[in-house]
Amino acid sequence: MKRLLLPGERSGEVRIPASKSQAHRLLICAALSKEETRIRCDGLSRDILATVACLRAMGAEIREEGDALCVHPIGDIPATEVQLSCGESGSTLRFLLPVAGALGIRGSFLREGRLPERPLAPLDRELTAHGMELREEGSALHVQGQLLPGAYRLPGNVSSQYISGLLLALPLLEGASRLTVEGSIESAAYIQMTENALKLSSVSYTKQDKHYCIAGGQRPALRGEIMVEGDWSNAAFFLCMGALSEKGVLVRGLDPASSQGDRAVLELLSRFGAELQIGEDGILVRKGALRGIEIDAAPIPDLIPVLSVLAAGAQGDTVIRNAGRLRLKESDRLKTTAELLHSLGGSVEELADGLVIHGSGSLLGGEAESFGDHRIAMSAAVAACLCREPAALSGAECVAKSYPRFWEDWDRLKGGQA
Repeated sequence: MKRLLLPGERSGEVRIPASKSQAHRLLICAALSKEETRIRCDGLSRDILATVACLRAMGAEIREEGDALCVHPIGDIPATEVQLSCGESGSTLRFLLPVAGALGIRGSFLREGRLPERPLAPLDRELTAHGMELREEGSALHVQGQLLPGAYRLPGNVSSQYISGLLLALPLLEGASRLTVEGSIESAAYIQMTENALKLSSVSYTKQDKHYCIAGGQRPALRGEIMVEGDWSNAAFFLCMGALSEKGVLVRGLDPASSQGDRAVLELLSRFGAELQIGEDGILVRKGALRGIEIDAAPIPDLIPVLSVLAAGAQGDTVIRNAGRLRLKESDRLKTTAELLHSLGGSVEELADGLVIHGSGSLLGGEAESFGDHRIAMSAAVAACLCREPAALSGAECVAKSYPRFWEDWDRLKGGQA
């Protein structure tokens, strides 16, 4: 789908949908619990629905009631091989792969888009060393075998999702396990989100430095009704629109005390020079004297495309470092972010593990491509706020992966000029 993005500043207010990061974790804990849980989730993205589909295939009963997902836990494990359709959701695959082993499920994870190309090492080696059998056949990943308790080791600088997947799975095993995270930890906030979900579910473990000691024989005790908080990763697009608007954008539905790592966007907006007001009714961001800054991408990789657009609207250079992992996302996000800015008249240099954006305060407009990547498509919408001419975006429908109503929320904002 091609969408014409009118140029110019946007203003108004928007309510952000539920965090897919938190929704994944709560849904898994609910499906592994002993009692039914009602999870209120404002907005069901493709990634969240992928986790729902996989949990249903594993034996959970999940029904939609208004804005809630009612989760009846997994009972008897399916005796036959099951198909686990995880779409393009890396979180779904990396969280549920160890869980499938912990439950002794025999099945096939069906992967779409770039997901078959995205790495699973060294998580796969740890799983096979502890009783699982994994076999790739095209886009399908066949799994079987019982995951065993023991000593697990993972590096902290490859994917926090590997660590989260084991934290969700190891309590289910019959015996105790020890998980050691080696080296520096990137995206530590996402691991904390998993720890929070486990604590909410009364799963016990001890943590000393980078070592987790996890008792076996535990099932999460998530019950009652739980509200999924607003998504800071998706909010970043509208917060950055506010930073490019004299009137500003008010973003509702966020928890300023959230453990989501992308809450760091507020501190980065302030460093860029945007004006922020945090109140009970939401977060208002307005344009200030924007200037280029240096950004360490390691803890906030998902923010880099939209921050790069904001950098184009600042004066001077913005240098982004430690962003090599972006090459392994739904697209090579260093390459596609650079191409997005180039296509709209921006000036950017692509580095091996980062970008240098030469900000001039504006963009021209023209033809833009999403590359099938939801964060590139939404970044293009932010870029339109800087454009002097319309921008025609191809592949705009890919936002459904994380934010299905994005274009509706975008259209509600005031501004844009033909």
